Amino acid sequence: MRDAFSDRTNDFGLKIATVNGTGSASANGLLMQAIFRMGVPVSGKNIFPSNIQGLATWYEIRVSRHGYTARVPVFDLMVAMNGETYAKDIAEVRPGGHLLYDSSWPFPGELRREGVTFLGVPLAQMCVEHFRGSRERVLMKNIAYVGVLSALLDVDMGILEALLRERFGRKQALMDSNLLALRLGRDFALEQFDCPLPIRLQKMDATGDMILLDGNTAAALGCLYAGATVAAWYPITPSTSLMDGFKAFCQRFRRDPETGKNRYCIVQAEDELAAIGMVIGAGWAGARAFTSTSGPGISLMNEFIGLAYYAEIPAVLFDIQRAGPSTGMPTRTQQGDLLATAYASHGDTKHVCLYPANPEECFYMARQAFDLAERFQTPVFVVSDLDIGMNDWMVPRLSWDDSYRPDRGKVLTAEELEAMETFYRYLDRDDDGITPRTLPGVHPKGAYFTRGSGHNKLGDYTEDPAEYTEVMERLARKLETAAKAVPRPAFRTRDRARCGIVAVGGCDAAVLEAADVLDRRGIPVDYMRIRAFPFDTVVEEFLKAHELNFIVEQNRDAQLRKLLTVETCAPKEGLTSVRYYGGLPMSCHHVLDGVLGSLEALGA
Repeated sequence: MRDAFSDRTNDFGLKIATVNGTGSASANGLLMQAIFRMGVPVSGKNIFPSNIQGLATWYEIRVSRHGYTARVPVFDLMVAMNGETYAKDIAEVRPGGHLLYDSSWPFPGELRREGVTFLGVPLAQMCVEHFRGSRERVLMKNIAYVGVLSALLDVDMGILEALLRERFGRKQALMDSNLLALRLGRDFALEQFDCPLPIRLQKMDATGDMILLDGNTAAALGCLYAGATVAAWYPITPSTSLMDGFKAFCQRFRRDPETGKNRYCIVQAEDELAAIGMVIGAGWAGARAFTSTSGPGISLMNEFIGLAYYAEIPAVLFDIQRAGPSTGMPTRTQQGDLLATAYASHGDTKHVCLYPANPEECFYMARQAFDLAERFQTPVFVVSDLDIGMNDWMVPRLSWDDSYRPDRGKVLTAEELEAMETFYRYLDRDDDGITPRTLPGVHPKGAYFTRGSGHNKLGDYTEDPAEYTEVMERLARKLETAAKAVPRPAFRTRDRARCGIVAVGGCDAAVLEAADVLDRRGIPVDYMRIRAFPFDTVVEEFLKAHELNFIVEQNRDAQLRKLLTVETCAPKEGLTSVRYYGGLPMSCHHVLDGVLGSLEALGA
């Protein structure tokens, strides 16, 4: 009987190697959307340079009828459109795979590899013969290779044409040239090659309740959903598209329909420090405010983050992580900010952090972040990464609950203030670490002096050791309360599992796939995906329930393992690191190699 995992229909990897600035992104998106509309699970990874136009760029598409979305390390089909990267590209084709290239120029003989089938199509020559102008020829060459792929992979031509009509329906000239390029490539492939290839597509019904969405757009929509009205930022890769998305949503939904006036404020500040200062000011005044940035921006914001923590002002920060340190690799993904966000600023600080694993969670955690920030009167970080933020993921349709009302936390009304003899900003009456706050202008009794310097529970300046210690201990108690309110971990358990795997955020797809492979090899593992910090008691309970826990993360210094070691009482020797931090999204094999290698070394 044939193993379900040996059939390559709707189960393969495709990589397209092009040049930055040639317009290939539109063609690649067209292909991915067509596969999605055929009902086949699909995911895409855009590997692009941080430098100027003209450098190499790649787009990876994974087709998986089993629903796996982690990056694959080798590919069944390589579309090699950049002569500068031929050697690198052919090295990533799996044995028995195929390489499609532009035969308008000869492919270097010394680069040909045994076990790989080379498919030459004169794409540039086709475009020279049928289109005018150098720019149009470059753009149509991309659509032509999509036409070739439609024949090789058996993509539904009707779906491709429908997508082009949606995109260019009102621009007949563009529509005609795109259709021509698509058919030129398809007809050539059908005439010259044995189509479809052994790797091919077949219609499924696995995407009906799903959408294709990137995490930054999802987060921007979540901010709108949460009621955010103020945003301040400084442009930085890979977070810029989050603010672009929020601006677009606000222009559509945050304008007064009668007056046409904006009901939002978005400020591009002179730097990240100024941006977070504006957010803190708006949060103090009662607005729901946020900033989006990446690791270098978090570094610059540290002083003001400490102010918000100590003065107890709500603020939401989206950290779309990239590879560091310093400038690092701005267009590569990593999880290098786990410690930086958990303890941002000098002195004793600790912050609420949410760790989305996909765009769906970016949407819902955005809303949760604002509620938590106001409930606990503190900065809250949504710690995403470039892979989640800028790539298209297949996620369930988002649900918008019209009954949702923001959790403003302990905010005193004018009536409550009027009934009070005296208001003390930092006096904890409920023993949960959270003190009532007021908004400016509500009532004269609610006025207070906001201090980033030493203050006591009455809000007065102090350098008295006992008074300072009392406030600091209350802040620690507040974060202990927050640990019970943040999203709980997600669990996947198996009978007779002796080992556990722990991960956060973008590692999830690779871990889930690796766990299935381990199951088939007779090595069941329990899996806990941590979704927030501070850790609730269930995190420590999971760690203590397993003699060996593999801590999977995308950074060099095992930052998640360090957090678990410091913030839980789980035995340190039972926590084994599995790390990959090269800048590309994590693959299943990174997890498998780490787990199996460690088990072999231990003789387990």
